[in-house]
Amino acid sequence: MKAASSASCIVGYDGGFLSHEEAAPVFRNTTRRSKPEPFWRDLIDRWKVSGQSIAAFCAASHVSQATFYAWRKRLAARARSTARTALAFAAVRVVPDATAEVILPTGLVVRVPIGTDPVVIARLIAAFGGGAC
Repeated sequence: MKAASSASCIVGYDGGFLSHEEAAPVFRNTTRRSKPEPFWRDLIDRWKVSGQSIAAFCAASHVSQATFYAWRKRLAARARSTARTALAFAAVRVVPDATAEVILPTGLVVRVPIGTDPVVIARLIAAFGGGAC
């Protein structure tokens, strides 16, 4: 009689006879990552460029499909909320444009930048000053 060991065994039928075979122990990764978000963000980015289906990628990466979908949903929701937050108001400084206004007798208002050649302004006023617009 064998002493009990920590390895598991496979029991089945082989040609009508009960057989017993030692099986390699299955190791499960039960360690938790201290920072899972960067891990999943990187993993999902690698899946996007892999061209593989989620099922194939998860199997090759030894991760659960359910966990993959959950993290993909969580990270997408965070990205959407961050995008909404990014639409905040920006500080704006209004600088008044230095202009001069000339109000013609017809009621027409001509605005020209300060520093405009006075000859050009005189021609403009002469062109608009005589008739109605």
